[in-house]
Amino acid sequence: MSIVVIGHVDHGKSTVIGRLLADTDSLPKGKLADVKAQCARNARPFEYAFLLDALKDEQAQGITIDSARCFFKSSKRHYLIIDAPGHIEFLKNMISGAARAEAAVLVIDAKEGVQENSRRHGYLLSMLGIRQVMVVINKMDLVNYDPQVFETIKRDYLEFLGKVEIEATFFLPVSAMEGVNIAENTPALAWFQGPTVLEALDQFEKEPAPVDQVLRFPVQDIYKFTESGDDRRIVSGRIETGAVRVGDEVLFLPSGKRSTVATVEGFNLPTQVSAHAGQSTGVTLTDQVYIKPGELMVRADQRPPQVGSQLKVNIFWMGRQPMVQDKRYQLKLASAKVSVWLREVENVLDASDLTTDSNRRQIERHDVAECILETVKPLAFDLSSEIAATGRFVIIDNYEIAGGGVVLASVRSKVNRVTERVDQREKNWRRSDITPANRAMRYNQKSTLVLLCGPADTGKGDLAKALEEKLFCNGRLVYYLGLSNSLMESDTDLNTSSDRDEHLRRLGEISHMFTDAGLILIVTVSGLDDYELEMVRTLNKPHDDFIVNVGENLFSDAKIDLQIDTLEHRAEAIEEIERALAARKHLVEYYL
Repeated sequence: MSIVVIGHVDHGKSTVIGRLLADTDSLPKGKLADVKAQCARNARPFEYAFLLDALKDEQAQGITIDSARCFFKSSKRHYLIIDAPGHIEFLKNMISGAARAEAAVLVIDAKEGVQENSRRHGYLLSMLGIRQVMVVINKMDLVNYDPQVFETIKRDYLEFLGKVEIEATFFLPVSAMEGVNIAENTPALAWFQGPTVLEALDQFEKEPAPVDQVLRFPVQDIYKFTESGDDRRIVSGRIETGAVRVGDEVLFLPSGKRSTVATVEGFNLPTQVSAHAGQSTGVTLTDQVYIKPGELMVRADQRPPQVGSQLKVNIFWMGRQPMVQDKRYQLKLASAKVSVWLREVENVLDASDLTTDSNRRQIERHDVAECILETVKPLAFDLSSEIAATGRFVIIDNYEIAGGGVVLASVRSKVNRVTERVDQREKNWRRSDITPANRAMRYNQKSTLVLLCGPADTGKGDLAKALEEKLFCNGRLVYYLGLSNSLMESDTDLNTSSDRDEHLRRLGEISHMFTDAGLILIVTVSGLDDYELEMVRTLNKPHDDFIVNVGENLFSDAKIDLQIDTLEHRAEAIEEIERALAARKHLVEYYL
């Protein structure tokens, strides 16, 4: 069972853990004697916290910087203890440690009482969905084991926890330094009739196994094989919840593509028929649908996750700079990584006293905010209250984790950043008195964006150049935009997704300028999905587009205008495109 120990700096978290290790004989042989001897050599008083604070800079400053992990066991079970840092500058480390825990021990100094970070930590436990909480009032020896001090702190903190909807299972008075009420009772606390810390830990309940939940399988990669007649395409990842078996009908979101599990694969393992939560595995499909890393595989007969591009969230901001609107960040949820913007700040909470401010336009460091985020394209997710693994996320700014949060709800809106951008552009666009009809009459053509898409390496670039040349020789005002090829000729990589998003946005804006000038613009883009195609088409509005798919159709629902299976006879493909453009009345002399 995983337990996180948190609390304000210097309230004795590491000492509580060190004492637990020592009093349960869970230390490596000779470890305790070695640490005591080292303290004697350096003329330093021995502290049980030194058993965990192994980093030199931690011992020099006397604070825990990173989340130290250690194991011990009681008569009931084994424990993984996470000692999380309490200093406000290291809250990022604390959150990353707490996110992996099933229960929490929150330590408060009896002499100092409830501090700002004590409240902040309590709120973060609530935000992360940790409901099994033990509050340890430490250093009771400094207040002469006064029961009134204990009761006062308990009353104050109980009131606070009630506001953040946490019901502490235990409040325990202890002195970790003296070993009082950690693993055994002592006369110093004869007035306290409750359990020791060790006994209380054993009363926590183990969380239900994730295998009993619905299937959530974030896709991390797709492996393709070609040698020795092996044509498998293995969808790989780690199953977060649920289980999958051969024969299950599965759904990939957000693309919406369906297939059936043909095999369950494992590296250097015998044939398997199923896999379950916690396993890193792979599956092959009966129908070879095209999917990308970052999708979420679920069973078609179970409750689906939500899909959307606008999310109502609770976020805790840890970045050096405030989180601001109109700045691009990266959101990482399960295996998905997408560009994201802060759309709206609904309120900012001071986690120390639970006061709110609803007039903020940015989120400052160490703020907890309820806000609306918008991603560049839809992603699949669950509410954090239902499935934590697919309902928690982090925000990345300049390659650093700057924030973390939980999904509260999906926001349905017909307005997004792209449509707002187009509306604003149209309001500010100052066109001349030359109408599109005037240009069509002069140029003998109707402007359009001819977008050649499909998998990489299908010959789209050569087809585009040849099409441009043919139309040019026929007197058309046509231009092949080869600028995008270096980025677009390969499938989307998770590490370059933000570059691709920005490139597609620019492509849409450039297309609008060319088509507004009355030209036929030819562009090739590889690996487009439905949402990327819709973004380019929206940015090109109000002008026309003509979508040609070359090779395998990678779209789910997007409507294409022409399908070309192979370019074995390129001249015939060009004639087919010309006939289709004429039928759409983009080549004017065909109907004058």
